[in-house]
Amino acid sequence: MLLRLLLLFITVPLVELYLLLQLADVTGAGPTFLLVIVTGIIGSWLAKREGLIAWQKFQLALAEGRMPSREIQDGLMIVFSAALLLTPGLLTDIVGFAMLVPVGRNLIRKFVLSRMFRGFGSVQVHTTTSFERTPLHPFDDSKTIEGRATRR
Repeated sequence: MLLRLLLLFITVPLVELYLLLQLADVTGAGPTFLLVIVTGIIGSWLAKREGLIAWQKFQLALAEGRMPSREIQDGLMIVFSAALLLTPGLLTDIVGFAMLVPVGRNLIRKFVLSRMFRGFGSVQVHTTTSFERTPLHPFDDSKTIEGRATRR
């Protein structure tokens, strides 16, 4: 695992640099530099927008008493995509933009989960209803219990 990460951190920047140099060779340095700047601006705007939407969906899931697992996955993918978009390059921008769009997140989620669960064989899932919604006003004033209190 460590070797794979090391190879990833070495090869991705080299491939990105190669692609940027090839693009600059074809279009010129100005348009290439402009493309890097524009993708950064659009990516940051889109990451902020999708992050706010994911946060609202997360809060809604909690208010409905549901476990917000899908919303947490979306939030993590949005944070990861923002980090990819901060890295100048074409490949990281493509993957970053794919993770920012809901359709892309769904495809990536299916791919990652299928790879994750492939090694498990059969999986049994047991759920409980311990994650229940609590009422907004936990003290119900409509029930009055009459009695006497004595101080000791």
